[in-house]
Amino acid sequence: MIKILFICHGNICRSPMSEYILKDIVAKTGRSADFHISSAATSTEEIGNPVYPPARRKLAEHGISCDGHHARQITRADYQRFDYLIVMDRMNLRNLKRIIPDDPEHKVYMLLDFTDHPGEIADPWYTGDFETTYRQVVEGCQGFLKKV
Repeated sequence: MIKILFICHGNICRSPMSEYILKDIVAKTGRSADFHISSAATSTEEIGNPVYPPARRKLAEHGISCDGHHARQITRADYQRFDYLIVMDRMNLRNLKRIIPDDPEHKVYMLLDFTDHPGEIADPWYTGDFETTYRQVVEGCQGFLKKV
């Protein structure tokens, strides 16, 4: 089983979008049993909160449910629990290094590292553009599945 943890700042927009999009993709391909997929925050700001309403609506537009999600913060123990720790942008990477300073097993990636054009996933909290973020996450998740 491949264990993936998506990580963003608050765990209410990009990382849960990634979690539920990848869960949807693997379910549609009949591979759900091959994966354990979750998400977490680098901050404590949103702990316990559900997916941000515009992100929830964007997922719902595509028939993807995120019911039951509650934001949580990543812990050092997550490094041993997961095979991949996938962040959305450089700020998330920097913040992750405060919690997990070393990556001896090379588990940390940015989501768009799995595409032909590595970079950062746009933060819809600031841009308000949940469609762009959705498309980037789908592309990153599809790229990830091609490489694992």
